[in-house]
Parts: sequence; structure tokens; C-alpha cells
Amino acid sequence: MKVYLLNPPFVPHFVRCGRWQGAAARGATLYYPIWLSYATGVLKQEFGKRVRLVDAPAWQWDREDVINDVKKFKPDLVIVETNFSSVKNDTDVIAELKSESDPSKIVLVGPPTSQFPDQMLQNSQVDAVARFEYDFAVRDYAKAMEENTPLGNVLGLSYKEDGRIMHNANRPYISSEDLDSIPFVSRVYQRHLSVWDYRLDHALYPMVQVFTGRGCPNFCTFCSWPVTLMGRQYRARSVTNVVDEFEFIVNALPDVREIFIEDDTFTINRTRIRQLCNEIKRRDIHVPWSCNARANLDYESMKLMKEAGCRLLDVGYESGSDEILKDIKKGVTTADSRRFTRDARRARLMVLADVIIGMPGETAETANQTLRFIREIKPNIVQYAVATPIPGTEFYAWAKENGYLLVDDLAESIDQNGFQKCIVSYPEFTNKDIEKYVNRGLREYYLNVSFLPTAIRNVLRKQGLHEFIGMLRSAKVFLEYIRHADEKGEETAE
Repeated sequence: MKVYLLNPPFVPHFVRCGRWQGAAARGATLYYPIWLSYATGVLKQEFGKRVRLVDAPAWQWDREDVINDVKKFKPDLVIVETNFSSVKNDTDVIAELKSESDPSKIVLVGPPTSQFPDQMLQNSQVDAVARFEYDFAVRDYAKAMEENTPLGNVLGLSYKEDGRIMHNANRPYISSEDLDSIPFVSRVYQRHLSVWDYRLDHALYPMVQVFTGRGCPNFCTFCSWPVTLMGRQYRARSVTNVVDEFEFIVNALPDVREIFIEDDTFTINRTRIRQLCNEIKRRDIHVPWSCNARANLDYESMKLMKEAGCRLLDVGYESGSDEILKDIKKGVTTADSRRFTRDARRARLMVLADVIIGMPGETAETANQTLRFIREIKPNIVQYAVATPIPGTEFYAWAKENGYLLVDDLAESIDQNGFQKCIVSYPEFTNKDIEKYVNRGLREYYLNVSFLPTAIRNVLRKQGLHEFIGMLRSAKVFLEYIRHADEKGEETAE
């Protein structure tokens, strides 16, 4: 059994495995195909060297490159990742693969398959889809193919059989024990990818992305991964397993300057934070790392994280309006965020603030509140995004029910360059207003002399030279984005 895992070609800088609908990054960011990489590790345990991982966006491959590579590898099974905004492109790639290279079976994976399995199978040449977390589902599908056993036993699978679409029962989410059994994703990167191809504009370069746990018990109305991929129950790898991977990265990938922990809820368990940081310190591991965090993290945890090598916290502030934070069930207030930011600065941790414009209840007044709030707290880095309703979320259901959703196909949620477009519009605050406020927020923060002290503080940190180089890379792509917005006539909102 030969298995080929594909992150298919699309527009430049396209991030298919992010938490949003799939879009090109405004900065110099390009994610690892992290979900495909974990699945690759599981498949390699079963099939060894007969597994190949291909990242077309990172390698700047087009469809012809992929088809030629598939012909050369001659897989029995091709696993293709998709996202809501790229489904049309990805199923077109599958159609070309079917006609040009004729692999035995093609399985589609990614968030759309959990929400629309029937459509994914009806409207394409896909043979099966693996719903939600798919690491073990694709392994079991491949084993069933090799052993010629019934597909009805493969949990989490939808497939075509005798002209009918069959849906097997959902697969239970992967347990903490099973997470420990999955090979280190960094080992997959080492064997299949190049660390030099990937960037986060808020991380030292080169970096790697890892999960130390999956699932999120919070109920933010706009967040997609808990409902499209990995559920609400948080399951974590053991501290020993996580720190073993840190050690592996330091020894086997010496060029890596930072580890980014992609867990939605890494900071939810303060006991685990303490144990993990103490183990990193005990083993005398010296590698910068960063993580996603919620704005309810305490100062003592931050201080310990800093001592263990933590560099930056990526925090969803979302809005400067407490009313909107309440409506989206964020579970934090602006007072929490102010306290969090002060404590992070006191602990000498950098803060990346994630902000969304256009959530339910947004008006010009609340958007201005948010812009003022961000200027007040002065995070080291800020990312503004338009609110995008993702199928499966409360936000999507609400926007659709109230007639605020402008499109039926999320392919229309990005422009021809892959950048986000706003696809919600309210009577008193339109999609154009939302886009203008996003661009205004970016301009006012980064193109203002008041950002200069923050930029200088960033550069004067321990890894200042690398911070500076990263800022230059991000600035180049960011300025291209601003020029693109100007060409579209997106003037600054008043």
C-alpha cells in the first residue's frame, strides 16, 4: 500500500489548515500542513517508506507538477486536504488526478468533510471523506484497502458504495494516551519537508508548529476547530512526551529557532503548565517557544513560562467592546485583557493580539472602541481580521438565519489573491465598513509613529536581530497587501 498525502496547489501563501476559512496571509506567514503531517506520521507507522507527503503551496508546485509526481510515485491511495474557501479548487485538482494519473482511491480530509460529507462526495470524484480528526481514520481506510476488508468498520468515514453514499459512525476523538502514540510531527517535518519553507510572522525563523493537546472546552461562537475538527474535550499529551519532542527538535533540527504550540487551549491547565515548564528547566533545554493563550492566564504562570523559554503569547482579544465579547461567549472582559497585557509585559513576554471586526452587534462605535483599545494596551504585534462565519459555528447559523450572509459558497470569502473578503453585512454596518475598519486598524497601528517605541522594544529583545529580520519580511508582504487594498479603493474608514 503506497499512500500520497497532498496539500494541493492554489494561490501563493495559501494557508489551508488555519483556524479560519482558508486564506492567504497578509504577512510572511505560511503554516506547515500540520494536520496532514500528523496523519503522515500515523501512516508511516503502518506503511513505512511507502508514504509521501507533498506540500504544493510551500514548494510552489502547480497542478502539472503534482500530476507528474503522482505518476512517478504511483500511489494506491491519495489523501487530499481541503478547506471551505478552496473546495472548488481542490476538487478540480482531484478530477485532474483521476483523469491523468488514475490512483486507485482518493480521500478528502479537512473541515468541510465534517459539515458537508454528502456534498463532498456527490459533487466530485472523491471516493471517500474522513470526518473530523482523521489521523486514524485514513490509516484504517488504507488498511481496509490493503486487506480488502469492508469499509463499514472504518469509523469517521463517509464513502460511495454501489452508487450510494454511506456514513459510518463518528470516530471517538483521539485520547490523551493515543496522542502520545503518534510520532512527533517534527520528525515528519524532518523527513518530508524543509523548515526553511515555513514562517509565522510572529515567530523566529525558522520555526516548527506542534500540538501538545487537542480540543477546546470554550464556547466562542465563531471558532471552527472545536466543531469541524477536534471537539470540545481537551486531551493532552503527557509532559514527558512533549518535552521529549522539544529535545528531539533541539538535537535533530538545530536550525529551528522557535517552537510554536498550536493548541487552542494550551494555557487552560495551570498545573500542566507548571509541570511542563519545570521539566523543560530540569532537562536544561534552551529553545524559544510560544503558544496560544487566553486572556485569563495568571502572572505566576507567565513568569514560569518565561523562565522555561516562552517568548510570546498569541491571544484572542477579539474586541474592545464588552458587549460584543459577551455576545460571542468569549468568557473574558476588556478588564481581563488589560490585566493580562500588563502581567505579560511584567513577565517580559511578547503579546500578539488577535482582533476581529464584524462580529454580531458590531457598529462603527464598537469598532472604534476596539481600535482605541488596541492603541491603549499596545501589544507587540496585532492581527486584524474580518469576521467570517464558518459552517458549523453558532456565528454561521445566526448570520444565515438573519440574512446577513452574503454568499452561499465560501470560495467567495477570498479574492483572486487569496486574501480575506468580508461576507457578512449588517443594516447599520456593511461588509465594506468592516473591511475598511480592518485596514484602518492595521494602518493606524503599524504605519503610525506611535508604533516606533514598540518596534524598538521588539528589536532590543534577546533575539533582536531575528525579530528585526522577521519584521522586515512581514512588512514587505503587509505593504503589498495595503497597496492591493488601495488599488481596490478601500479608503480608511472615518
